[in-house]
Amino acid sequence: MTDISKTTPPAAGDGALLVVDRLCRTYPLPGRGRLTAAEAVSFTVARGGSVGIVGESGSGKTTVARMLVGLVRPDSGTVAVDGRPREARTPRRREARLARAREIQMVFQDPYISLDPRLTAGQCLRTALRLHGRDERSAAELLDQVGLGARESEARPRQLSGGQRQRLAIARALAVRPRVLVLDEAVAALDVSIQAQILQLLDEIRRDTGVALVFVSHDLAVVQHITDEVLVMRRGQVVEQGPTQRVLSQPADLYTRLLLAAVPREGWDPDDAVAARAALAG
Repeated sequence: MTDISKTTPPAAGDGALLVVDRLCRTYPLPGRGRLTAAEAVSFTVARGGSVGIVGESGSGKTTVARMLVGLVRPDSGTVAVDGRPREARTPRRREARLARAREIQMVFQDPYISLDPRLTAGQCLRTALRLHGRDERSAAELLDQVGLGARESEARPRQLSGGQRQRLAIARALAVRPRVLVLDEAVAALDVSIQAQILQLLDEIRRDTGVALVFVSHDLAVVQHITDEVLVMRRGQVVEQGPTQRVLSQPADLYTRLLLAAVPREGWDPDDAVAARAALAG
C-alpha cells in the first residue's frame, strides 16, 4: 500500500487543469470513533485529460467525486481549477455560484437526479443555457454533439431510453462549458453496447473541447477504455496510482490485483478471485 503521508503534493505545472491536493473527509460513528471516507487523496488532470477513480462500494471514490463538485465539504485539502482554489463553502452571491458551477459539473449514474421530468430535452438545455448567459439556440448544437436529434428534443426524460437520458445529462452538463466533468458511475446502469457508445462520445468530447474528465467507476474495463491515469481506492485510501495501462497490466498492490482477478474474461477462473481475496485478508 502506498504511504500517502509521504507522497509529494501535486504540482500545477505541466498543463494541469485540475489539481487535487490531500483531500480528507471523515464521518462520525456511533460512540466516539470516526469513519475515514477519504484520506489525503491527491491527483492532477491535464486539459483534455482523464483520470479514473476505482474501487469497491465503500472505498471512498464517490466521496471524492462529491468533494470535487462541492456536494461534500472536505475536512482538509484543496481543489484548484486552472490555478484558482475552489472555496469549500458555496458562495452566497448568484454570480459566484454560477461561476463555480462552470468550473466543474457532475453527471450521475441516475440522470433523473439532474433532469427536470417536466421539461423536454430541448427545454432542459435552453434553461441551462439561459441561466449561464449563453445563446439558447445552442441547444440544437448540444443535442447534436451528444447524438440526439429533433425528435428527442421534444421528448421528456421518461420518454427517452436510458442511454438517451444519459446523453441528455451529459449535454446539460456541457451547456455551461465546464472546465472539468466528473462522472460518477455514469454508464453503470447501461447495456454494454450503450456503454461503448457513451464512452466513445465522452472521448470525442474531451478531445474536441479540452474538458478534463474524472471518471468514477467500479468497472475496470470501463476505466481502461477512457482514462489516462487511474487511482485505486480502498477504505478511503489511495493504494495505487499511475498510468492506467501500467496499473492494470502490472499492478503493484494486492488490492488492485484482487479487483483485476474479479473481472470475468477469456480463461477467467473465479478461484483466482477467491485466492486474491484470501491473500489480501491474510
